[in-house]
Amino acid sequence: MTLGRAQAAAQLDARGLAPRRSLGQNFVVDANTVRRIARLADVGPGDHVVEVGAGLGSLTLALAETGATVLAVEIDQHLVPILRENTATLSNVTVLHGDAMTIDWHAVLSGAPRWTLVANLPYNVATPLIADLLDGVPEIASMLVMVQKEVGERLVARPRTEAYGAVSVKVAYWATGELVGTVPPSVFLPRPNVDSALVRLVRRPTPAVDTSISADTIFSLVRTGFGQRRKMLRRSLALLVSAEQLERAGIDPTARAEELDVEAWGRLAAEVARS
Repeated sequence: MTLGRAQAAAQLDARGLAPRRSLGQNFVVDANTVRRIARLADVGPGDHVVEVGAGLGSLTLALAETGATVLAVEIDQHLVPILRENTATLSNVTVLHGDAMTIDWHAVLSGAPRWTLVANLPYNVATPLIADLLDGVPEIASMLVMVQKEVGERLVARPRTEAYGAVSVKVAYWATGELVGTVPPSVFLPRPNVDSALVRLVRRPTPAVDTSISADTIFSLVRTGFGQRRKMLRRSLALLVSAEQLERAGIDPTARAEELDVEAWGRLAAEVARS
């Protein structure tokens, strides 16, 4: 069983509800799409899945069909009763009312050592949530997320491309990433004005650079560099890094932030740490 457009609309209407723009609510109401997402997530019996922004439960139902154990997290107190009703007969689904941005993830995920995040993420929290989970929740070993296409491109962008930015470096530090598909606006209720992308992130066993250098040091440099991305690094990082340190790290002082891959940022942070 999955949740179609007519059924989703009827469930909202029966309770006098409508999708809330403030929460970025665009519900997936297409059976083929949610089953495609569940298939791409590559989960099944024995796997533990956490879904953020479960909404009415369309994707939740598709994930449950795989046999995986599903923890469905939803912030909207008005939707939680509908979500619980739609999944009431499924012994492998647990519904949790909570805010993914403030929840104690270590406590919530304590029931298993390894989790897969699968979610249709609200556009307004997708980037900060993914960044926070990569930084601080190692229990989540992989993610298959649906996000605004532009956001998805930034998450997995490579150096010297327009989409490459600070969040691209953060993703590359913690994980390998790839775009695995696109999703048209027509499968959502309500219909958004942009296409969406499916992004797979797999956490690395260890970060991409020398772990003796703190992530805070690296990302401080990255944020500063991309804060003035059109400037040469010798200028944008002038208060943090000397020209000599840039050169010792094997980085051209006239280069710009978008030209450095995660390994180069790591070398630069190592030079700063040595000083």
